[in-house]
Amino acid sequence: MRTPGAIFLLSAAAVLAQTPKEPAATFGTTVISNGFRGDVYLVSPRTQSMPKFNPKSASGSVYTTMLQITPRTFSEGFPGLTDRFEWFAIDYNARIWIEREGVYKFGLLSDDGSILWIDGKKVIDNDGIHIPLRIDGSAWLSRGVHTIRVAYFQGPRYNVALVLTVAGPNNDMWMTLNTDHFKPPPDPKEWVPGTIRDIKRGENW
Repeated sequence: MRTPGAIFLLSAAAVLAQTPKEPAATFGTTVISNGFRGDVYLVSPRTQSMPKFNPKSASGSVYTTMLQITPRTFSEGFPGLTDRFEWFAIDYNARIWIEREGVYKFGLLSDDGSILWIDGKKVIDNDGIHIPLRIDGSAWLSRGVHTIRVAYFQGPRYNVALVLTVAGPNNDMWMTLNTDHFKPPPDPKEWVPGTIRDIKRGENW
C-alpha cells in the first residue's frame, strides 16, 4: 500500500515490462529529495504557450525522481501549495550523470505544453495547448554531469499528462527517465562536466 505523500520509485524492470505505476502525488511531493525540483507557478487564464518564469513568483516546489504522469484527469491541486488544478506551470530542473557517451533519444509526452532542454540546449519543443502528444528528439552526450530541464504548463481543466522517456546509445528500448538510474560515481573527484552536440530537435509545429 502506498503512503500518501511518498515518492514512488519505479523499478527498471517494471518500466521495461511496460507496467508503470502512478506516483502517489501526481506532479511530485513537497518532501525534499534528490532528482527533479519543480517550481510551481500560477498562470493567467487563456495562456496559450509556455510562460516566462520568475523564481520570485513561484508558489512553492515539488520533488520527484521521474516524470511519469500518464494521461489522466487532475483535480487535486498541490497539497500544501495551492488548490489550483488548471492554469498552472511547473519548471523542473535536475542533474544527471551520463556514463556511456553516445546518442541519447528522448521522448516528451504532454497535455498541454512542454519543453526539454539538456545543458541549456533545446532538444524538444512540445509547446502549446493540445491533447496528449509525444515529440521525440536526440543529442550526443559525453560522459559527465548534464543539466536537464523540463518546463510544463497546464491550460484548462481537467486532463493532464507529462512523461519523459529515454533510450541510450544503440538501444531502442525506451524507459522512463529516472534520476536514480543516472547517479554520478561515488568519488566526486571523478565528476566532470558533460558536453552536448549533434542535437536533432523535435518540434510539434
